[in-house]
Amino acid sequence: MPTLLSAEYIALVDRGVSSIVASRDTQLRPSVMRAVGARISTNGQRITVFLRRSQSRQLLADIATTGHIAVVFSDPPSHRTVQVKATAAVQRAVLPADEPALQSYLSAMQHAVAQVGYGPQYTAAMLNAPRDDLVAVEFSPEAAFDQTPGPHAGEPLRKERQP
Repeated sequence: MPTLLSAEYIALVDRGVSSIVASRDTQLRPSVMRAVGARISTNGQRITVFLRRSQSRQLLADIATTGHIAVVFSDPPSHRTVQVKATAAVQRAVLPADEPALQSYLSAMQHAVAQVGYGPQYTAAMLNAPRDDLVAVEFSPEAAFDQTPGPHAGEPLRKERQP
């Protein structure tokens, strides 16, 4: 089955990089929030982002109403960035099985942000979220774009055949 994301982009997202989630309401007004965690399937066909419910009310309402989601995954030290979009995102409760992904994301972000001069306490505070305040948003990417600054920024990614 073809996938939008190459192994390189799947590895970028899987590594745990900055994740900014956006949607829009029916009047096309945008909503946006930083994710506190993310996970991608090994084949890149399913992505889960974790949001703080208390800070993401409008974003979550927009996703629930429209199903639309866009997520930008960006590596702070290199600015290597990919954007994925979907029109059928769904929300679910955070499960105990999600804990390893949340911990891995925190560790990866602490490492990445340290490379641009901020200590682990900064990142821990930025991503701190009581588990009962979290919601998982899952989707299958329908479109993907290279957003790394440079001559290819904004170009759509081509579907690739997975072995």
